[in-house]
Amino acid sequence: MPKKRARVGIKGRVQGVCFRAETQYEARRLGICGWVRNLRDGSVEAVFEGEESDVEMMIQWCTHGPIGARVKDVSVDWEDYQEEFDRFSVTF
Repeated sequence: MPKKRARVGIKGRVQGVCFRAETQYEARRLGICGWVRNLRDGSVEAVFEGEESDVEMMIQWCTHGPIGARVKDVSVDWEDYQEEFDRFSVTF
């Protein structure tokens, strides 16, 4: 299975609802590497690297997020796989 990298932007009510922590949990469960962070505009940004099917599952998860989130929009920019990360973390 090919490896993929996606930069994902999530808009809506996605801060203050444990979105980052739950994204980290889900990414680690799927074996995804990368990071997630809050942005000043109230959105969340993440980079996912891993098996293509796992990255696609992670993006699908972002369309609803954790309980309490109200996702309005998810944007995905596919980038060249870089094997840059060895784990998934929350960044600031």
